[in-house]
Amino acid sequence: EGMRFTHFYAAQAVCSPSRAALLTGCYPNRIGMSGGALMPWSTKAINTAEETIATRLKKEGYATAMLGKWHLGSKPPFLPLHFGFDSFYGIPYSHDMWPVDYEGKPITDTANWRMKFPPLPVLEGDKQVSVITMLAEQSMLTTALTEKAEQFIAKNKNHPFFLYLAHPMPHVPLAVSDKFGGKTTAGLFGDVIGEIDWSVGRVLDLLDKTGLSKNTLLIVTSDNGPWLSFGNHAGSSGGLREGKGTAWDGGTRIPCFIRWPGNIVAGTVCNQLLTQMDILPTIVAATNANLPKQKIDGLNFLPLLTGKSIAGPREVFYVYYDANNLK
Repeated sequence: EGMRFTHFYAAQAVCSPSRAALLTGCYPNRIGMSGGALMPWSTKAINTAEETIATRLKKEGYATAMLGKWHLGSKPPFLPLHFGFDSFYGIPYSHDMWPVDYEGKPITDTANWRMKFPPLPVLEGDKQVSVITMLAEQSMLTTALTEKAEQFIAKNKNHPFFLYLAHPMPHVPLAVSDKFGGKTTAGLFGDVIGEIDWSVGRVLDLLDKTGLSKNTLLIVTSDNGPWLSFGNHAGSSGGLREGKGTAWDGGTRIPCFIRWPGNIVAGTVCNQLLTQMDILPTIVAATNANLPKQKIDGLNFLPLLTGKSIAGPREVFYVYYDANNLK
């Protein structure tokens, strides 16, 4: 129903830097967010001076919401409400950052460094509203976030909105609700992907039912390649070298699909070099908003999306790894 991108890249192959790049349009190195995933106790976080997609759209009168995994700072003022989002419901960091192993068993060995993790908090706005202590509770995350996404869209159907829905899975540990458990032939990973596919379908269906589809730019992408050390719980890089945490294509080249009926020709494929950083300036161009005051690294590819150009704006992408090393 839209355009599929074959050479679309995350700014780095780890979640905190790549999410910073997605939201700000900057190389994470520029804004001090390189060098790995933030821990619950990290003293580093995204700078409150940074402007995000939500910041720019909120200034244009858009309602803004973030649902799911944030991972750019675990305490105020480094949470979504301080970066242009009107509301936030989700978890502050990866859902494997808790004192439970990847099979869902509580860690009791005091010599295990993972014992340092607190129970996984669930936040609404800046406040903790509950904790997740068992894998069974994580199995309800995808459904809960989908339902809240539907509520937000329904509430804001009569005026512009921006929704950033960042499902925690298929990052490990994997968990799936009863309605999707065992429903695929691809094991637990396949079931988890099936539930996420259902989630995207629910959003698409609601946009259709509310008559919003033709006026909604919908982007489906990821934050990095598969975490291959987790075997059949990791997915596949599709034959690309390596995966998450590496600077090879398997770690940085990610799926991206963009749908905008009436503006993007359905069933098209784009092989131009593009990155997460290019999403902010493209959305800004599509909504007639303004770019951030500070320099960004993203490039507007709206003409490529809408068929007004066959050439992409980007000729070079610098692949950083281990903080500030260049590949």
